[in-house]
Amino acid sequence: MFKTVLKIEGMMCGMCEAHVNDAIRKAVPEAQKVTSSHTKGESSFLSETEPKLDGLKEEIDKTGYTVLSVNTEAYNKKKFLGLF
Repeated sequence: MFKTVLKIEGMMCGMCEAHVNDAIRKAVPEAQKVTSSHTKGESSFLSETEPKLDGLKEEIDKTGYTVLSVNTEAYNKKKFLGLF
């Protein structure tokens, strides 16, 4: 599993977060747990395979926000109390 974190400029409110989340889902259909924070200026999502980020930046740019950076790294699911 992979976690992708994007630094995004221009988000000012919850509606901005929703627009960015929609753009991510459109560009990366396999994205899971898509979240954005206008206060942190970032968005993140999980995916089973390393995402192809070809159109992601362009899709977000279409909504009026600017992608400053993209970082994808391997992600291990956290286990509940270490039992699973």
